Amino acid sequence: MGSSESTATQSESTGGGSSWFADYFGFAEHGTDLKTEIVAGITTFLTMSYIVAVNPAIMANAVTIPGYSTGQVIQMLAVVTILASVTATLVMAFYANRPFAQAPGLGLNAFFAFTVVITLGIPWQTALAAVFVEGLLFIFLTAIGAREYIVRLIPEPVKFSVGTGIGLFLGIIGLQAMGVVAPDEATMITLGSLAQSPVAIVSLLGLFLTLGLYARGVRGAIIAGIGLTTIAGFALSFLGYGAGALSGEFITEGAFNAGALPAATYDITPLAGAFLEGFQNVEAFTFALVVFTFFFVDFFDTAGTLVGVGQAGDFLDEDGNLPDIDEPLMADAVGTTAGGMLGTSTVTTYIESATGVEEGGRTGMTALVVAGLFLVSLVFVPLAAAIPQYASHLALVVVAILMLRNVVEIEWDDLTHAVPAGLTIMVMPFTFSIAYGIAAGILSYPIVKTAAGRYDEVSAGQWVLAVAFLGYFIVRTGGYLA
Repeated sequence: MGSSESTATQSESTGGGSSWFADYFGFAEHGTDLKTEIVAGITTFLTMSYIVAVNPAIMANAVTIPGYSTGQVIQMLAVVTILASVTATLVMAFYANRPFAQAPGLGLNAFFAFTVVITLGIPWQTALAAVFVEGLLFIFLTAIGAREYIVRLIPEPVKFSVGTGIGLFLGIIGLQAMGVVAPDEATMITLGSLAQSPVAIVSLLGLFLTLGLYARGVRGAIIAGIGLTTIAGFALSFLGYGAGALSGEFITEGAFNAGALPAATYDITPLAGAFLEGFQNVEAFTFALVVFTFFFVDFFDTAGTLVGVGQAGDFLDEDGNLPDIDEPLMADAVGTTAGGMLGTSTVTTYIESATGVEEGGRTGMTALVVAGLFLVSLVFVPLAAAIPQYASHLALVVVAILMLRNVVEIEWDDLTHAVPAGLTIMVMPFTFSIAYGIAAGILSYPIVKTAAGRYDEVSAGQWVLAVAFLGYFIVRTGGYLA
């Protein structure tokens, strides 16, 4: 067999040259084929599809629309979650040609709802305007290459600890919704009355079932756990066991009364474009601070995820950097801008993309499959309003556990790494703020390095970041936003 014939045979076996997809995404160059990419895309979608239910459940804590029930708002949020995910992931597929999937980020949506809207008292429309401005800023910085430069300034221990801190933050939110932890005047939080709470019993059983499925390597374990927990709640309520508790404060309205479920709502006009209203009567300083906070939380979240997934796919160079990182960063920027316009929080790259990479996904074809499956999921939007909060939030606990694994990458024997990493991890859940945790880590890094006599390991840019975050703490806690 001649060399040209052998090459042709190899090309066909990998899907190279035999289809438009193979030519466009470069299957032969990346050592993959159409079947592998499709399987990888399906795998990634199954592991992250929970966001279609979880993001609306979190955002609904902050978004209220006069004349619409909570169930209808949740359905609107589910639609915009899907549309924002599709937009960003398509850019990732066709522009960046990477097997990474994107959607509104866990942690980022919690920051939007609980910190910006509920704690700071900023209208949700203004928060969306801040997300939109953040996206435009990202597009500009990515286009000129500045975003990649700033990513390299983030101290290594902070990069490795952000995921763990966010995991603890999400874990507390999830456990509260499940009724596992409860507020306490003496100790701030304590164990809930588990044996007396139908919510806690059902959600804990659902959590352990989900973890068991995940441990067995079942694809879609999280969404299966959410679904089975919801069905169990329906069944118990129908049988009259704990119906009052199960249909109380922990779930969305109508979840256990099929006749009360709202009709399918695909009209997103009350959400889409609401960011424009958010620009009215904006207090410039407060708005700028919110934009800045969204900016650096998303900055670190996306950068860390891209590097982590890139490592899983052996995409990193010898210096541990992802080549052409500006391209996937642009997908994140476009997705965030579109999300703000549609009515949802910041879009980011999902760590669950690593599951598709492990299945062999190497090109944007994987991302294209994910985007297509998100579009198909529009059919199931009405079900979003039927999922109780304790069922959807068990996903936060599962993701939190998985995110704790990053802690092993930290050099705990080196105090100049342990201090900023430890502060980043502790401050996030204890202050209920991702932003505070990241700022604490960046601020402490040059201080402990200098105290240890290793000031030469701190760059000028890192000192600038530390000073900026010192100013952030002063402004944020000095009563300027009261």
